[in-house]
Amino acid sequence: MPIVHFGHIGVAVERSEDSRPALTSVRNRIPHLVTAVLMLLGVMTAASAQAQAAPQRLAASDTVCSNSPIPPGWVITSSYRSSSCALTGVIYSIEDVTGQTSTAVCSMSPIPAGWVITSSNTSTGCAGTGVLYSIENTANRTETAVCSMSPIPAGWVITSSYNSTGCAGTGVLYTIANTAGQTDATVCSMSPIPTGWVVTRYYRSPACAGTGVAYTIRKV
Repeated sequence: MPIVHFGHIGVAVERSEDSRPALTSVRNRIPHLVTAVLMLLGVMTAASAQAQAAPQRLAASDTVCSNSPIPPGWVITSSYRSSSCALTGVIYSIEDVTGQTSTAVCSMSPIPAGWVITSSNTSTGCAGTGVLYSIENTANRTETAVCSMSPIPAGWVITSSYNSTGCAGTGVLYTIANTAGQTDATVCSMSPIPTGWVVTRYYRSPACAGTGVAYTIRKV
């Protein structure tokens, strides 16, 4: 046991030899622990930065003032008066139609590409126009009936038209068909002619209310 001298007085001090390895082990581990903590903080900081930088997406439905742009693929499902929108006084309820096959929209709504208007009726849920459209997605369809104010999808043609009470505003319904895979067709004269098709004949037809004229068209 070593003797420690304080002045003229010697004091015996007991030194623990067994504690040295444990202390050395702890000292050796501290740098590794610090490195691990710093790496963890770096990962957390990067994840937080990515989350903040990511663009904020709208939910599947939302409400916006009527002077707001409507995102692509979204539609207006209702409109009503509100003091929350000082400039217009009207709020729109909007929704994303991704994954849907049909829905109802106010007549001022944009119609997404590939969708058509199948009927129109008066509605108190559409402040401003008072008209509601039923719309459907033409994906995987070869034929359907649409109101005459409906957009006609690319590659589709009008094969007949007739009067209908189900289309408030125009009173005319079109039967339309997809020309994909076809080489010839008979269409009403108000029909769009698909790219790469030509008119080979035209004649009078009672099946085309409004013009009374039909075309025979062929793909070239």
